Amino acid sequence: MIYKVLDIFFVLFHSSLILFNTLGWIWKKTRLANLITLILTGFSWFFIGMIVGVSGYCPLTDWHFSILEKLGNTALPDSYIKYLADKLTGFDFNPELIDRLTLVVFLISLFISAILNIKDYFLKGFRTMD
Repeated sequence: MIYKVLDIFFVLFHSSLILFNTLGWIWKKTRLANLITLILTGFSWFFIGMIVGVSGYCPLTDWHFSILEKLGNTALPDSYIKYLADKLTGFDFNPELIDRLTLVVFLISLFISAILNIKDYFLKGFRTMD
């Protein structure tokens, strides 16, 4: 029972974080938090990934997949995005395509978030000078 509850928690939390990483730059009030979560995501994927030996490493995926294995799911992909896309659509997406698409969306979101945060910072600075 507890593993089923944890599974639901991780689906909701992890999916919400992915949506926030992708779209959190849209609203001015969430832009800084969005940039921080994007930087933390990138840090996990690239730096922690080098330490554990898995590029694109995400601790949320690791923890969630451990729970899914306890629930009897054994044929899990390497990527949470692939897992989610397959589960939601019933298709078996190409993992390389999903990984590339995930990276492209991440980089676009990071670029937009960084630019808008920089713009907001400088506009705020100029407004206080008046």
